Amino acid sequence: MKIAEVSKKYEVSSDTLRYYERVGLLRRVPRNASGVREYGEADCARIEFVKCMRSAGVPIEALIEYLELYEQGDETAPRRKALLVEQRDLIQQRIDAMREGLNRLNAKIDSYETVMMDAERGMRQRESGNAD
Repeated sequence: MKIAEVSKKYEVSSDTLRYYERVGLLRRVPRNASGVREYGEADCARIEFVKCMRSAGVPIEALIEYLELYEQGDETAPRRKALLVEQRDLIQQRIDAMREGLNRLNAKIDSYETVMMDAERGMRQRESGNAD
């Protein structure tokens, strides 16, 4: 697949794909005789992985380290697992903080709804009192 096709399929800009290659998230993508990048299945699988991890909030630096270790082979499996566990724990902390923020927002919204209902009730009482 050419870069435009990969960009469209994975909803990642061409500039981002070139950046991923430059920083080592993608191996050197093979090029055809005209010098145009030709992404293979392994490249696309790596793009999917990187995109998924990035959307979860894993920093590029951690992904670079992980993929460098992956390239070194099976003996790096314990370090790769530790890196993934570390990133999972950081993501869980962010989720917990966001959940706490969401709960506070919901409580605040609920309090506004209560205040509004009380205000409307008061307005109706005043209106009915004025109508007499």
